[in-house]
Amino acid sequence: MQTNKSSENRVSQVSTPVIVSASRSTDIPAFYAKWFVNRLAAGYAVWYNPFNQQPMKISFEKTKVVVFWTKNPAPLIPYLHELDKRGIHYYFQFTLNDYEVENFEPNVPALEERVETFKRLSALIGKERVIWRFDPIIMTSRLQPRDILKKVWKIGNLIKGCTEKLVFSFVDVKSYRKVQNNLIKDTDSFTRETIDMAEPNDEQIREIVEGLAKLREHWKNEDGWDLALATCAEKIDLEEYGVEHNKCIDGELMERLFANDKELIYYLRTGKLPEPDLFGGIPELPLESKNLKDKGQRKLCGCMISKDIGMYNTCRHLCAYCYANTSRNVVMSNKDKHSDESESIIG
Repeated sequence: MQTNKSSENRVSQVSTPVIVSASRSTDIPAFYAKWFVNRLAAGYAVWYNPFNQQPMKISFEKTKVVVFWTKNPAPLIPYLHELDKRGIHYYFQFTLNDYEVENFEPNVPALEERVETFKRLSALIGKERVIWRFDPIIMTSRLQPRDILKKVWKIGNLIKGCTEKLVFSFVDVKSYRKVQNNLIKDTDSFTRETIDMAEPNDEQIREIVEGLAKLREHWKNEDGWDLALATCAEKIDLEEYGVEHNKCIDGELMERLFANDKELIYYLRTGKLPEPDLFGGIPELPLESKNLKDKGQRKLCGCMISKDIGMYNTCRHLCAYCYANTSRNVVMSNKDKHSDESESIIG
């Protein structure tokens, strides 16, 4: 594998992840599908640390799994065979919300189109590899728990049987000043005085979760759709409603989905790839798994270690609640700097 001179001169750190996250920071399937496939062919990508802007070379030499995060995977679907032929496994975290009236997601495709994409992807790769996210849940003066449940009911009935899990979370405006600013500036739902109401209170959370549990029960009893419920990075314990704490980069799920890849299973249990013996065999799989929680994520995040290859301020969905974008202007400026032929998302 070769890098160009500019990369060699700039990059001092190299990472060879087994699991790649693509990406918590931007929607690679929606906006950078061709770039991603080009980087796979090249064998590496360059990622910039958002805190110190130092470049890192991300080698795909040892990559076995890519976890995609997206609101619109349609542009990537024609390229999935490129991962298949390289023996790279993958699954999708597919955010499918309904905030069309509220205009919280101004640049996502129409809900009907996204639903059809969800169903098409599920039929192509299997329902167990497409995880539905309704995320985040936001309250306004006109959007209350019952309204959220109606939206989930509507979408659920459209994608019934096309996924095995629904992951949800509640918007966090207190921790992210730019989320506060963008919700106030880019929507007509909030002012500086009312922004705190975006976060559901305990009573609203209980009403939403009780409603979700009832929807799940209905779908299971009436339609045979056994839908698991899970929260993402939420402190609240909802076990009484049958709601688990999710792991989006999920070792247990990968063991189930990709059970025939013994090298991957060994890694998921030990944190290192096996060294074959003289006859090409791999060591016996340990019965218990090592704790491989990603310490670089939030304390409440249950994800295992991976390397994210996305970059902040590059997602053109321009969702008002997004923590990864500073402003619309910065995103559009970075759009002009992108090339599908570049080593990094921002060329």
